[in-house]
Formats: sequence, structure tokens, C-alpha cells
Amino acid sequence: MPSQTPATELDVRGRAVRVSSPDKVYFPERGLTKLDVVQYFVSVGDGILGALLDRPTTLERWPKGVFEGAKLATRADSSGDAFYQKRVPAGAPDYVRTSRIGFPSGRTADEVAPSELAVVAWAVNLGTLTFHPWPVTSDDVDRPDQLRIDLDPQPGTDFADAARVAPHVRELLAEHGLEGWPKTSGGRGIHVFVPIEPRWTFVEARRATIAFGRELERRLPDQVTMKWWKEERGAKIFVDYNQMARDRTIASAYSVRSNPRATVSAPLAWDEVADVHPDDFDVTTMPARFAQVGDLFAPLVAHAPGRFSIESLLELAARQEHDEGHGDLPYPPEYPKMPGEPPRVQPSRAKKQPDPPAAD
Repeated sequence: MPSQTPATELDVRGRAVRVSSPDKVYFPERGLTKLDVVQYFVSVGDGILGALLDRPTTLERWPKGVFEGAKLATRADSSGDAFYQKRVPAGAPDYVRTSRIGFPSGRTADEVAPSELAVVAWAVNLGTLTFHPWPVTSDDVDRPDQLRIDLDPQPGTDFADAARVAPHVRELLAEHGLEGWPKTSGGRGIHVFVPIEPRWTFVEARRATIAFGRELERRLPDQVTMKWWKEERGAKIFVDYNQMARDRTIASAYSVRSNPRATVSAPLAWDEVADVHPDDFDVTTMPARFAQVGDLFAPLVAHAPGRFSIESLLELAARQEHDEGHGDLPYPPEYPKMPGEPPRVQPSRAKKQPDPPAAD
């Protein structure tokens, strides 16, 4: 049997963090090891900690690394090489804080709620590449303090198409007294985060996002869709409004994505959006960029000042419902039936109503 590289220990801001099998290759195409990934997160420490600070966080763990054919376990198939960890792992150090959250099913879990950079390094040692923080803080896990707008390219579109929609997102936010901060998803999409006052429920924040997406779709009907069912979306940018539903999360800024290039979710300045590509930002390039531009997502750190109201968007939702008859939209399939939700049936499978009888 090949000899195993001894564990090493890193000093992470005064906290000793053990890294087991530091030479284990996590990204074969790039030759990046577990230690390389841990050191990447430490190099962007203020950024990743700011993105996760005091937020219940699901860990996306790839303990075997990202290799050809590796897959992420799903609800339907638990046999993957990677998995989502929603509950704090057994044997966590005593400095790992947790936050209790509730799922739509009514069950609860104690999730990791990072309070220091050593928690991030510890989680990466367990194989965590992507951190999925909730848009809430431990102070109030039922009221979001971020509105998250997910521009998701559908087949036939790509990052450049999302980038063409992004300035319209910024403009529409400004019309409602809001300001957003964009980032690459690390894949083909763009995320725009808006810091909001933690005054509204998940249902209300989701409703505000639906209203925003509908208005964006109205203005850009050839580019944007709000259709939940994939068969109806076409080659457009889908505004994934259900990312604001309870227990739906988005990869944090600075998270590493599970692709061969080891790209990362990179915060952007608005004037960069049209000129960058997701492959510009990876584990090897992001540290230098971070050293140069700092944390562009600092205004989104938990409890930071300058949070916005979503009252204007909720008023828009009320007008859309009153004037145009636009009510709620379908929730994800694992949710219980929600009040006011339309039938959660794929259009092509919906029962056809019988034709009316012919007139005599």
C-alpha cells in the first residue's frame, strides 16, 4: 500500500487546524490538493468568513475530490461521491458554533454557523468545497436579511446572456430603492444579493422576488422567463425565485465549485460584469484578485449597516395580483402544499379538460 502523507497543522488566526492527507488530490485536472484548497480559503479569509458569518450553513462535501464521473448525491439517489451535510458533523471541535433551523417538513437541524475562519478550514478538511449559507442569521432564522436574485441560464444560453440581463436587474432594483451586489455563480449564472432589513418572512421575501422577476420578464420577454417548468422556459434566463424559499440556498461568495477547473464564486463590480468569464476566477487566481480588490461583498456581512426595505416590491406584487391576476407560483417538489399555490403539475402531464359539447 502507498504510504500516507502525515497530517499537517495550520495556524488559522491563532487556532490550530489539523489537515489530514494534505497531499490528497482534489482536482486532478489542475493538480490541486486538499492543502491547496484549505490554503485558498485562508487566503480569502475575510471574504469567505464575511459570507458565512453567523449564518446557518449547509456543507457540500467532496471527500474523494472532484474526478471524472464523480457525482453529488441527491434525494433520489444517495450513492454519490459527494453529499450535502445539513447537520453539524459528529466530532466537531468545541469552537464550531451551530444554529437551529426549521425545514418545510417541520423537522429541525443544528447547522454549522461559522464564527471564525478556523471553522471554514476545519470544514474544508472534511471535504467541503462549496458553502451554502442561509439568507438569515442566528439571531432570527425565520426572517431573511438578504434578497437573492439567481439569473440561471437555460439550455441555449450562457453566462454572456445572463451578463446582458444583469444591468437591467440593477436598474430595476434602483427603481425600488434597492442596491444589489453581483457575483459569478462559479458556473454559467450570475447571482445578485441585496441586503435587506430582517423584517419579513421567507414567504414575503419570496413574493417580493417573484414580483421583481415578473417585472423583469415583462420588460425583457425575449430574454427572461419566470416559468417554473423547464419545458416552458425556452432559451432564456430563468429568474429562480424559489431560491428565496425556506431551506433553498445559493453557493456563497468565494466558494469553490465542483468542476474540473476549480472555479470559484467571485464577487464583481458592476462595471466588470460584461467583460468577465466564470473561468477567470479559480482557486489559483482568486487569491491575487482578493489581495488587489478586497472583499467586494463586505456590505452583505451579517449585521452590516445600510439594509434596504422590500416594501416597494411587495406593493408591486399586490398590484400585479390585483391588476393582472398574478398570484403565487409553484414551490419546489419537496415542499408541502402551500397556501395560495397553483397546482404543482407539469403542464405536459396536466389532465386535459374535456372539450365543451358542440352547440345544437
